[in-house]
Amino acid sequence: MPRVAVVFHSGYGHTQVQAEAVARGAAKGGAKVSLIPVAEAADRIAELNAADAIVFGTPTYMGSASAAMKSFMEATSKLWMERTWKDKIAAGFVNSASQNGDKQGVFQQLITFALQHGMIWVGLDLLPGNNSSTGSVEDLNRLGVAAGAAAQSNADEGPDKGPLASDLKTAEHLGRRVTETVKKFTLVAA
Repeated sequence: MPRVAVVFHSGYGHTQVQAEAVARGAAKGGAKVSLIPVAEAADRIAELNAADAIVFGTPTYMGSASAAMKSFMEATSKLWMERTWKDKIAAGFVNSASQNGDKQGVFQQLITFALQHGMIWVGLDLLPGNNSSTGSVEDLNRLGVAAGAAAQSNADEGPDKGPLASDLKTAEHLGRRVTETVKKFTLVAA
């Protein structure tokens, strides 16, 4: 059974809801999933090291990953030096209050971090949604991001109101895709 770790930071609860959706999707794909808030990551490093895939999630703050996520990333430098995560599958998700929120810049941070570790990045395989006269906010990948699962949550509403259901379904799709990718790599390696 593939093992997928979802490590995330959530300042106000919105990104946690998205992390839970990624975890649901990975589990539906047949993975054993560990949901790990970055505040617990140092104590649960063995779970991260044992995972076949790690999915990173963060809100966007001031056009960047959150300080808590960046602190976690920097704390992995010993693992980087030892190549502990080399050839693991990696993916990511981000959430911001605005529709754009400079998400692409944050995805670039996550992708570069994963590639520094020698990981293999898995993006989203969905066409952009909500980009035609017949589209709607209910479309998967409604924000049109290829790098990972993107979500938007209104700044003046709690996690019970956002991200939208379509963003959470997109996150679930990413989780399942990660599990399926791990299975493909496992078959190739066997």
